[in-house]
Amino acid sequence: MVKKEKDNDYELLKKELLNGNKNGCLKIEQKQITLSDKFSEGYKEFLDKAKTEREAVKESIKLAEKEGFKEFIPGKKYKPGDKVYYNNRNKALTLAIIGKNGTKDGVKLAIAHIDSPRLDLKPNPLYESNNIALFKTHYYGGIKKYQWTAIPLALHGIIVTKSGKTIEVSLGEKQDEPCFCVTDLLPHLAKEQMSKPMQKSILGENLNVLVGSRPFKDDKGSELVKLNIMKLLNEKYGIVESDFLSADLELVPAFKAQDIGFDRSMVGSYGHDDRVCAYPALKSILDYEKVPEKTIITILTDKEEIGSDGNTGMNSAFFRYFIADLADMDSVHYRHVLTKSQCLSADVNAAFDPTYASVYDQTNSCFINNGVVITKYTGSGGKYGTSEASAEFMAQIRKTLDDKKILWQSGELGKVDAGGGGTIAKYVANLNVDVVDLGVPVLSMHAPFEVISKIDLFMAYKAITAFFN
Repeated sequence: MVKKEKDNDYELLKKELLNGNKNGCLKIEQKQITLSDKFSEGYKEFLDKAKTEREAVKESIKLAEKEGFKEFIPGKKYKPGDKVYYNNRNKALTLAIIGKNGTKDGVKLAIAHIDSPRLDLKPNPLYESNNIALFKTHYYGGIKKYQWTAIPLALHGIIVTKSGKTIEVSLGEKQDEPCFCVTDLLPHLAKEQMSKPMQKSILGENLNVLVGSRPFKDDKGSELVKLNIMKLLNEKYGIVESDFLSADLELVPAFKAQDIGFDRSMVGSYGHDDRVCAYPALKSILDYEKVPEKTIITILTDKEEIGSDGNTGMNSAFFRYFIADLADMDSVHYRHVLTKSQCLSADVNAAFDPTYASVYDQTNSCFINNGVVITKYTGSGGKYGTSEASAEFMAQIRKTLDDKKILWQSGELGKVDAGGGGTIAKYVANLNVDVVDLGVPVLSMHAPFEVISKIDLFMAYKAITAFFN
């Protein structure tokens, strides 16, 4: 309660009673800004190495093993301080540090997803039309399809041959490598196209990727350009056309992560959603130096952008099975562990964009440079498709952040009837775990080139670290 002598002091009342809305850079010391800039350099490197969920898992394991993490063996007895990881099919990763109390009092969870919107190859992708070879694609996640035309694309993923050989593919990232693109119609002939609603101006079936134009040197056959492309693929990777049926191949923007703005205060890149939260969640557990009281766990999960289904998404039982294995060591049932557990669903929110202010509720939006954002609930319309963090858990998180002097804000995903979206929080909440969304504000979310603040990124790292502590 405000003291009586302050009743008529405007500045003191404003400071104690109101949230304040000045730029977060003015609220922190220069040392914190310098640390934010330094932290972002490692993040940019991670982004360039981890453009797909498989690459994110591979790079995360590499970093984890440097910090002493060992592959988890179910049934083995672990002691406090042991560092383990569980690799689920090379597309989802769980890391844990065993606590002094094990799992008896629950665990601390930080969960982020490592999949991002992209173009996946169809099972039979390669075809020829009018002397041009193209790949058929199926877009993954929520995208504005027009944003994926006329930009450089790189091909990433794996091909598994019938014999079981796995071939890793990464083509189009280096300066001396070819890249690919989806063509678009020239404005001179696009009168009809541009008169259509934006959602229908580019159809999913027209997101065909240009991959070649020179024919095989033989005038006798048909599909000579397609044959020449398959010949080149066979020479480089040793594959035949049917091998596409057993491949996970993704086309992602060939852009590199780079600083944005004259002041270099932001980072532009493909895949901020949600690697901008996955990286702080990963680093928070890798940098953890002491033995925690409760076991701490970071989960990097797949399939969030398409509903979290499948055996590598948060709807899968792999998370529960892992908790059950840990609980067995302490002779407790995993459901009791989950009931006592707490989770930060580390996911992004939509940063307020003044250019498109009409779709935001400015008083309940998050802003670039104002720190990590807590999202009490997501969903759409009347809070459909979400969980909502309790007042008690919100109060605990607020106190943790304030005690550690971490820059934070709250935010919603736009106006109530403007749209909406979801996170993995509801799947965790369904297991009777206390959970709230905490992450980084993003401009141009789901675009091939998204933008975040370096300060907000660093505050996410500090927030997850404080939660683990």
